[in-house]
Amino acid sequence: MAKGKDPALDGAHFKAWTVAMAARALAKRRSELMTPEARSASARIAGLVGGKARAKKLTPARRKAIARKAAAARWGKKEK
Repeated sequence: MAKGKDPALDGAHFKAWTVAMAARALAKRRSELMTPEARSASARIAGLVGGKARAKKLTPARRKAIARKAAAARWGKKEK
């Protein structure tokens, strides 16, 4: 099997997979051409956007569990 090929993909799935692989290659090339400062700024913006999207998906119970774990790690309190 050729590197990067998935035999389970067919038709529309293969087309979507091909587009995703091309986008990934383009993003990698673009990143290689950027200065380290520009790359860092781009990664920060992407992280801010991704963090907001992740927070939006979390349930209140999961957010509470994450906050409790973070507080325990920061302040040294044991979890209940």
